[in-house]
Amino acid sequence: MDRLDLLRFVPFRLNRLATEFSNALAADYARIGIDIPEWRVLATLGMHDGPRSATYVVRCTRTHKSRISRAVSHLMALGFVERFDSDDGGREIMLQLTAKGREIYEELLPLLRAREEKLLTCLSAAQRQALDDILLTLEESLELANCKSSSSE
Repeated sequence: MDRLDLLRFVPFRLNRLATEFSNALAADYARIGIDIPEWRVLATLGMHDGPRSATYVVRCTRTHKSRISRAVSHLMALGFVERFDSDDGGREIMLQLTAKGREIYEELLPLLRAREEKLLTCLSAAQRQALDDILLTLEESLELANCKSSSSE
């Protein structure tokens, strides 16, 4: 009988690594009272100057819309995110960081970048570049890379 070595199965390995990285970063933003889905909303909106649709956040984060909706509600209660109807007749819910949300985002960036750097210290510069190239290739094959550079939504 053929068996799957789960510890060598790439999807499992990627998921396990992603969980460990997320949990390591979570300590930095948990101190301001937000969790992983809430950070993902904050970070997705923080990549842009203008508003983005809730659908865009769901698509970029690959997080279920109900979790994004709960995250947005909490971020709004904290005063980090504002929500409004789109200009096209209100068919789409638009989101953007408030001034307070932008301040929190900018406060967290150096902490999270330092944590990322610490997590990647086991890799040489060449390995980091190779990892980045491999991740980009995988993202492009799954049409995930388009969220990084989208200028409007």
